[in-house]
Amino acid sequence: MTKKLLIMALTGFCSTAAFAANLYVRNAGAGGAYSTVGAAISAASDGDRIIIQPKTNGSAYVENLTINKSLTFVSETIYNKYLIQGNITISPAVGRVVTITNLSVVNNVNYGLTVSGPTSGGRTTVNIYNSLLNKVTTSQLNTTTNMSGCTVLGGIAFSHGRMTSNKAQDISVYSIAADTSMATSDVEVYGNAVDYIISNYQPNYNFKFYNNFCAHIMINGIKNGSSNEIINNTLYSPDPGDIAPFYISLNGSNSITGNINIMNNAASFVVGGTNACIQNASSNAIITASYNLFTNPFVTQGTMTQSNNSGSVNMNFNNTTYTLTGMNVNAGSPDLNFTDLDLSRNDAGHYGGSNSWANYWPADSGGKPQVNYLLTPRTINGGTLNINASGFSK
Repeated sequence: MTKKLLIMALTGFCSTAAFAANLYVRNAGAGGAYSTVGAAISAASDGDRIIIQPKTNGSAYVENLTINKSLTFVSETIYNKYLIQGNITISPAVGRVVTITNLSVVNNVNYGLTVSGPTSGGRTTVNIYNSLLNKVTTSQLNTTTNMSGCTVLGGIAFSHGRMTSNKAQDISVYSIAADTSMATSDVEVYGNAVDYIISNYQPNYNFKFYNNFCAHIMINGIKNGSSNEIINNTLYSPDPGDIAPFYISLNGSNSITGNINIMNNAASFVVGGTNACIQNASSNAIITASYNLFTNPFVTQGTMTQSNNSGSVNMNFNNTTYTLTGMNVNAGSPDLNFTDLDLSRNDAGHYGGSNSWANYWPADSGGKPQVNYLLTPRTINGGTLNINASGFSK
């Protein structure tokens, strides 16, 4: 098939964020800097940047931190992380924005990053980039969490925001109550490497799970009347379990309904408590499943609308290198809205579509700035072309 590629010149506007002040933290307070991160936080004002020197002997700043201002934390040494031994607690406040880059927390399950409570009358925003953490718990009301390029040894639990190109044991979108100051964007979980489960249990926002590599996707709660998408993920579970790779259960609620589109995914699992590939345990969840591929025989449980799904497909999965090969190539939806980066037909699995895994996991990411979000239209019919993208520097 002949492909026509439109090459566009995009004019970008670059700007450097202006900070109210830069406060330095260095080992033993060298050069008149602060000797602890906590002291710098105490001295800082909203909008300041705290620049932390990694200790040359690899030791940690031993302190529990409470962040109660809008601050940005960065490393003084390019490509190097500063090490903290202790818990990090963010106090919520209306309009508070905390941005943390190049943080490493000592490997201990007792040390985590948390938001201490709900925000009343507005929203708190937490941004975490290129950091190594044990666990992240920010699942509070009126709280947005954006994470990209991080490794979390345990799980991530958040109530709203965007997760891209992170490694974690689990990612849980969780909230049991309604936000009172609503965010304007959906929940987006794109291009993550997750050992076990990506789940949604929150009543406030549509969710989009794209191009992740994980073992299971579990939906235990949704926004009433919502439209949700589970597209181009790769699911691989080498151990038998009690639920299907795609499991939907709205926890017995008969009053909440919503649409869930399951599409262009590739999966393989060891049969345990069920041989179902997609399991809808809710009577009121409206499920549409199309162009999904399984190495297992294609079996479903519960009510759903199905088309063009396939079982017993020859595919090879590797959950160490996060790769997928085989008959998933060009097996996703032929609709132009799902074409791959090379403009060919969609590949089922995490490399397919415009949100391809390749966007978030470049072949050599060590010394390069990294894209952490990219949203572009697949076709242009006239009018204004809007491209939404962001990234961060290491």
